This record gives sequence, structure tokens and C-alpha cells, in this order.
Amino acid sequence: MGGKLTDKDMDQLEQWIGTGPKTFTLLYAISRDGCNATTFHQKCDNQGPTVTVLYNPQGSVYGGYAPVSWNSVSGQYINNTSAFLYQLRFSGNENTTKFPIKSSHYQYALCCDPSYGPTFGGHDIHTFSSTVNSSGTYFALNGSTSFGHSYDNQGLTINNINNGNLNVTELEVYKVSYSQRVSKSEPWRKTKAWNKKFLDELTEDIVAFKPLEDLNVKDARILMIGPVGAGKSSFYNTINSIFRGRITQRAGSGSAEQSLTTAYTPYKVKVRSGATLNFRLCDTRGLEESQGLDVMECNYLLDGNIPNYYQFNPAKPITPKSHGFKANPKPDDMITCAVFVMDATTLEVMSAKITEKMKSFQTLMNQRGVPQIILLTKIDKLCKEVQADISTTYKNSVVEKHVDKASQLLGLPRANVLPVKNYENEVELDDNVNILALLSLRQILYLAEDFMENVLEKRNDEEMEMENLKLEN
Repeated sequence: MGGKLTDKDMDQLEQWIGTGPKTFTLLYAISRDGCNATTFHQKCDNQGPTVTVLYNPQGSVYGGYAPVSWNSVSGQYINNTSAFLYQLRFSGNENTTKFPIKSSHYQYALCCDPSYGPTFGGHDIHTFSSTVNSSGTYFALNGSTSFGHSYDNQGLTINNINNGNLNVTELEVYKVSYSQRVSKSEPWRKTKAWNKKFLDELTEDIVAFKPLEDLNVKDARILMIGPVGAGKSSFYNTINSIFRGRITQRAGSGSAEQSLTTAYTPYKVKVRSGATLNFRLCDTRGLEESQGLDVMECNYLLDGNIPNYYQFNPAKPITPKSHGFKANPKPDDMITCAVFVMDATTLEVMSAKITEKMKSFQTLMNQRGVPQIILLTKIDKLCKEVQADISTTYKNSVVEKHVDKASQLLGLPRANVLPVKNYENEVELDDNVNILALLSLRQILYLAEDFMENVLEKRNDEEMEMENLKLEN
């Protein structure tokens, strides 16, 4: 086992190979063993059937199946009727295609040579010759591709298979054994089984949430901050929809160059009976490079100075002299948790200025001890697997990679990055979408509760110190 090949990939390869269950054992990986033909042959010759897998920087995964052993005979072609090439993903999206050997080219199924890496056909995939050094982030393989020569390319061009290049982040060769495989797909974030019982449990936990009574806070205020179009308003609509039992659109949402949210709006969430839950999701103007929420406004929001429904005006930022400014905010006005909402599909191209803005807000939050969460939206647009089944989110490596990226972007723990899929096109609720959203909301409320406990403890300690000073005097 080991390597990057997922259980789902192995299931697909097992189906294509046929003849029952298979075990895939990693023999060779260029990131570990070096991209060297001699090393490849030392590790992979005379091992029986193998699968070669190439992963490129664009997120495409493809390769070939060799039903017989590789060897080091110079320039030897091997005749075989069962060899095939394949594609598992293209540009990050699942795209499974098998390319069988042409009947007229059985004698060219595999090509062996001591100076060659894995080579299929003549030469549909010639991976590399001699030695290839890493550029640091990928290996620019020096082989060649001629899909459709010995193998049926099913109408696809090389551009539709490996993006027209032989750059790879990894090349692996697995020994294929005829035995029952033990699943290796452990979720990268474990939860209880996703079912109606778990959904009810999450719902009950959130309905039962109440701020600390001694703190005089009626509603925990959750501040949502993020770039224009990231999905702040849509997240509120999703949460509100879950508790109302139907799709709702109270908060304006959609796609626009400038923020659709112009006011500080602390939305309440109500259940079907009409009862209001004990938190508010506070929507704010979307972040933009040259305007939108600025550091001073964030400062006032965190402290509770900005009144509900205040209209942000880029031309005239709020000051202590502005109408409605709360010079002496109550505990109920303060922010108890900050949520940075980010579009998973645009992480790679997020503006440096927007990132710097968020980091400057983090400085203010850290000074106050306000906990921070990243809500990673639009994960269903990352790959077809998650789009087809949102319950695979915590098993999906593409989502995990974006969680890691978001974590690094703002320097927050991975546990504080919560992937979600908001309701956008749907007209009916979906239990799995609900579970993912409520898991995130519950974690946000847990952190808000931790913050309030810290505030209360600090206040009690300060009061005790004051009492002790009075007694001493």
C-alpha cells in the first residue's frame, strides 16, 4: 500500500483489470526514490503485473497497466493483449477512461530498455530516459507521448489527458497482486456516520446553545468577513433554510463585481415554531482591494461600536462622531467569533491585498482573543466526486488540499478550516448539505463559547483583584 493512489482509484483499476480483488503495493515513487531508469528497473523488474501512475501539476492522473513483468533487455517489445492505458482525473475532475491496446499492435504492448522508465506502446507513453532531476515542485519528464499509436485513444487528444505536457509531481509504480485488498481510505477528518440521527444531534446541539448567563449576552455574535462573492450571505441563507425547513433567501446573494451586502446586518435564525436561536450571523460588506471593510471599521465591529444595520460608506468611514456610534457598547454587542469566508475555487488566485487585509484584521482579533474560523465555500465546484456526493467531503483529497492551503494562508490550525457547500441552485433541502453546514456552525459556536468563558473568567479575576485592593486599603 502507501502512495497517492486512492481506494476509489484502486477500485476503478481493479474493475478494468478484472478477474477479482487486487492488492496494490507501491514499488517505486520518483519523489522518494529519484527519477532514474536504473532505480526503476531495480525496484520493478520481475515483479509481475504493475500499474504505473502519473500525477501532473494541473491535477490530471493517468498511466498504464502492464500485465507482465518489466525487464532490462535492451529495446525489447513485449506482446500482450491485456495491457491498457487509462485516465482517472483531468485537471482535478474525475474523468475515468480506459484505453485498450489495439489488436494490430499487441506485439508493441510494452517496451523494455535499461535506460527507459515505464514505456507503453511505440511509444504512446514513454515516461523518461536515464535520469530526470526535480525542478523543486515537479519533474519535467524527458520522454514522449503519442496517444493513439498502439492504444485506442477513444477520440481524446493528449491535451485532454495530460494537459499537453509531461511535467509530473509524482510517478508511481504499484505491484498488482491477486488478493483481497484492505481499504486504506481513512477520512482526513473523522465524524460520526452521516445519517438522520447525526443530523438530529447536530440540530439539537445548536438549538440548545446559549451564551453564558453571567456575561449578560443574549446572542453570540458571529462576524462574517470575506471577499466579494465568497458566500457570506449564502451561508446565512443555508443555515436559515435548514432551521426553517425550506430554502430561504433572506440575505441578498449572487455574483457581482461589488459587494451585494452594504450594511452591517446581524441576522437572526428562527426555527419553524418561530423561536429565535441564541446567536446572530453578522454579515458585512465584502472585502475589495481599494474599498470595503477597513481596519478601523473592523476594530469598531469587534468592540460592538457599530450599530445594527449601519450602512457602510466607502467615501465616509464611521467615526465616534457618526450617528448611532455606540461609544459604550454592551457585552451583547461584542463579537464572540470571527469567520473568514473564502471561495475554495479562488484560493490559488486570491489577491495579495485582500489577504493582507484579512491578516490585519487577525491582528485586531488576536489582541482581543477573538477566535477565528475559515469557512471554505463552493467545495462542490472543486471536483465531480464531491459535487455528486457531498458526504465524501472529509475523504476527498482535493478538498483536503484546499483546506491545507487555506490554513497556511491565514496561519490557522487545519481544525479551524471548515469546508461547506451553500444552497445556490437547489429548491429542496439535502441532508448531507445540512450535516456539513451544521458541523461547521456547531464548531463556530463552540469557539464562541470558549471565548465567552475566557471573557467571564477575566472579568471575575479583575473584580476579585479590585476587592482585594479595597480590603488592603
